Amino acid sequence: MKLDTTRAVITGGASGLGAATARYFVNHGAKVALFDLNEDSGTVLAEELKCTFHKTNVIDEVSVKKSISAACASMGKITATVNCAGIAPAATTIGKNGPHPLHTFQKTVDVNLVGSFNVARLAAEVMSRNDPEEDGARGVIINTASVAAMDGQRGQAAYAASKGGIVGLSLPMARDLARSGIRVMAIAPGIFLTPMLQSLPQEVQEQLANDVTCPKRLGYPDEYARLAAFIVENGYLNGEVIRIDGALRMQ
Repeated sequence: MKLDTTRAVITGGASGLGAATARYFVNHGAKVALFDLNEDSGTVLAEELKCTFHKTNVIDEVSVKKSISAACASMGKITATVNCAGIAPAATTIGKNGPHPLHTFQKTVDVNLVGSFNVARLAAEVMSRNDPEEDGARGVIINTASVAAMDGQRGQAAYAASKGGIVGLSLPMARDLARSGIRVMAIAPGIFLTPMLQSLPQEVQEQLANDVTCPKRLGYPDEYARLAAFIVENGYLNGEVIRIDGALRMQ
């Protein structure tokens, strides 16, 4: 697969890692469909990149099916799916106000894990109908895990569990989709300069950066995007999770 012939669906595409990936893909010749709930930001970015925006609730089957159909209509087909949609609430298992709110745990797993699987399974069905390339490739799915899946910190039980699910999903899904020529990979980012991190005080950002082994800084969304592009083009990457974290290991 080549980036300049890629037709990609990117969830969480209106901001953060998703927006950076959309921008990088478009700048290197790919066609992109942005899936996000944030209609204002998504529409503005779609106009900038001259791509399409589709208001999408990733945990709703009807919403995703509608958006995938619209994306296929606008791009002709789908050959790549990058799942960046996610939430990251913080709550300890027992806190000042009692036990971890169950609805918070359920929503985090729903959006981060169930939502990613929902989009991946429906996109895979569409990809499976693509004409195969010489090596049989029909598409690639990239899910976003996190270093929290391996070394989540205090207050990250829900987030770490949801991202651990993404890690566990990669190999069996890759095996399931092998007959259709669809690869499945996951990226596990460390601490990246997304809008959420940029809203923190500068001293907090510097403290977080100091925990990174090398280089002593937070990750740039463009670095995630370039890794996603590499995965698309490297047809022998499959069923694996790649950490991109500057050798950060959470305490």
